[in-house]
This record gives sequence, structure tokens and C-alpha cells, in this order.
Amino acid sequence: MGDTNEYTVHDLVRDELYKNMDVEYGKFTASLSPGAGNIIGVRIPVLRKMAKEIASVNWKEYLDGARDDTFEEVMLQGIVLGYARGKINDILTYMGRFIPKIDDWSICDTCCNTFKIANQYQQEVWDFLMPYLDEQGVIDGKPANERNREFELRFVAVMMLNYYLNDAYIDKVLYAYDHMKNDGYYLKMGVAWGLAEAYVKCPEPTKAFLKNNHLDDFTFNKAIQKMQESFRITPEEKAALKAMKR
Repeated sequence: MGDTNEYTVHDLVRDELYKNMDVEYGKFTASLSPGAGNIIGVRIPVLRKMAKEIASVNWKEYLDGARDDTFEEVMLQGIVLGYARGKINDILTYMGRFIPKIDDWSICDTCCNTFKIANQYQQEVWDFLMPYLDEQGVIDGKPANERNREFELRFVAVMMLNYYLNDAYIDKVLYAYDHMKNDGYYLKMGVAWGLAEAYVKCPEPTKAFLKNNHLDDFTFNKAIQKMQESFRITPEEKAALKAMKR
């Protein structure tokens, strides 16, 4: 991305982002992420290309001083973590520092679906996620009521739907979805999305869960709606699901 003798890696990253600025795409991104601030307007494939380059050189150096004042630079950090290679505990330590920066659904989801190392280290990543479910837990010195629980929990929900809808974890995932208590819209939609995916990939335990759960009506009905919209569920099943709406 240029000559590192003149600028820091963070200056180079900022320059590269502005070189790839697309004003119209920035407006489109803003329309999808109304709460996001300072959007440059850089397309995801460009961010992925940059992230791969950073991850192949020295991802820790970049993340240690990464800037957080634009939407794209926070997004970039999450993608870099997805491509980072090294000891899983080191990567998860940096992930723990990144999660509090998430304040938008697209940053959350892009990071989650890039973090494919979770397939290789399922138990280690699961153990990393579990403390975020503890309403009394303290992470990096902050109790749960002082953290952004909506996106913290959405991160857990989306990680689960990406990597843990399998026989070994489905019961734990459904239990977790049932106990993610937060009024945030983006968490509720994340849980609904996860349950719709669970219905496709692990239908029997998910059907049983739908008959006995503690979900609020909004989340439950959104989950049913997403299942009805799926092309992977039969018309007969969709009719049965419709009858379950509260």
C-alpha cells in the first residue's frame, strides 16, 4: 500500500481508504446503517483486499494503533481479525478488544462471517463467547450494564449461527438464544435470524424449542417470519409455522 518509510501503516490505511472513496456507495451504506457515523464509502471487496494485505504482514502492529474514527476503519479491523493467523488465544485477545467498538449490524456481521478460524477452534471460540452471556460478568474491567450489550450479544448470536449450528452445539445455542435478554432491535433480529438458520440445519431440536421457550413475542414472530421467507423450508412446514405465531 505504499512506502512505509514516510508514513505509519495507519496513515497509509487512511490514504488507501480515501483513494477508494465512492460517495454514492457511502450514501447507500448510510441508508442501511442509520446509526453509523463518518462513513467514507468504501466497498467491502476493497476492505477485504486491504485486510488480507495487512494480515499477511503484521496484523498486531496494525490493530495496536488502528483508528476508530471512521466506519470503514472499524470494519477493517474486524475483517483483519478474520484473516489473522497465529495462536488462537492471541487472536481472541484482540477480538476481545475489538468487540466493544461494534456499534453497527454490518460491522458485527462482516466480522463474524470472516472469522472462519472458529471452524478450526470451535471449543476455544465457544469458551471465549460464553462470558458475554453473563449479565453480571465483568469484561476488561467493565460490568455488563456499562457495555453495549445489544451489539455484544448480536456478535455472539451471529457467531453461533455461522459456526455452531451442528449436533454438538445446537442445544447450547438454543439455550443461549433463549436467554439473550436485551431490548435492542439488532439483537432480537440476530436471534430471529439464528433461529431461522437453526430450523434449516437442525430442524428437530429447533422445532421442539419453538414449542417451549422464553422468547419475547417480537423475536419469536420475527423468527417465524424468517423461516416462512426461506426457500429451504417446505410449504407445508411454513403453514404449520404460521399457525404458531403469537
